[in-house]
Amino acid sequence: MPRLNMVQAINMALKEEMQRDEDVVIIGEDVGKDGGVFRVTEGLLSLYGHERVIDTPLAESAIVGTAIGMGVCGLRPVAEIQFMGFIYPAIDQIFSHAARIRCRSRGRFSCPIVVRTPYGAGIKAPELHSESTEALFCHMPGLKVVVPSTPYNAKGLLISAIRDPDPVIFLESTRLYRLVKEEVPEGEYSVPLGKARVAQEGGGVTVIAWGSMLHRVLQAVSGLDVEVVDLMTLSPFDEVTVAASVRKTGRVIIVHEAPKTCGFGAELSATIAEDLMLHLKAPIIRVTGYDSVMPLPKLEDTYIPTVERIKKAVEEVLRY
Repeated sequence: MPRLNMVQAINMALKEEMQRDEDVVIIGEDVGKDGGVFRVTEGLLSLYGHERVIDTPLAESAIVGTAIGMGVCGLRPVAEIQFMGFIYPAIDQIFSHAARIRCRSRGRFSCPIVVRTPYGAGIKAPELHSESTEALFCHMPGLKVVVPSTPYNAKGLLISAIRDPDPVIFLESTRLYRLVKEEVPEGEYSVPLGKARVAQEGGGVTVIAWGSMLHRVLQAVSGLDVEVVDLMTLSPFDEVTVAASVRKTGRVIIVHEAPKTCGFGAELSATIAEDLMLHLKAPIIRVTGYDSVMPLPKLEDTYIPTVERIKKAVEEVLRY
């Protein structure tokens, strides 16, 4: 079984799904000849040709709008936006059309598209290349929002996203693209959307994270009696797994690199407080990015949650 990084695992998922289903097409800037800005789609043009691997102009609204038209007409497009910071011109297409078509048509049409985009900090990229605004998409009914944290799960989740009948926002951490390798099976398997996993068993504290922050959390709590929950899907998130862990530990820390105010951690915190207040032994703590624009590379490491900040939060919640 090959050991792959996340770029290779996502590439394998795309290649296998395109082989399995001729309705799967790829569309985006430089996805063909260049294989995408991070080379995630490398080699697919030579396998499937220009009719299924389509290079576009630099026009995010047009990329997603074209994908929506393809999806409504029976194809299964996978649209790539080069960086999350570039996705905002396409938000009107995503919110006003992709997310609403099933409801607007009273079920006569669906929009089976996947919008892939790299997100987050960790590679010292320029301004607008390190955004982490996943909460925007979680706020829109009709969208699923997926954030893989490992190569194995990235492949399985992308396969599930491509086969889903409704639009999926698929967020890929730039920091994780080549950071972690693990065994990834060749051939078909899927990881279900809407399900979390317990990445580390424990009884003292529940730490909830996703994407690149999962690995920073695991580093911070190594050797401690801490349970780590990897959400994998943010919308809809797995309330059952989260609740089971919170009932067991009674203490909760939420870690994400997005700004604190209205970040997805706020929704998690509110849900836990509403449903599980009597199980809590301490206030919920959020360890997050700051309420400012992502700084330029020199200050990037001080912006995103550090191992030290996570450890401090664990100590604080245990002292309460």
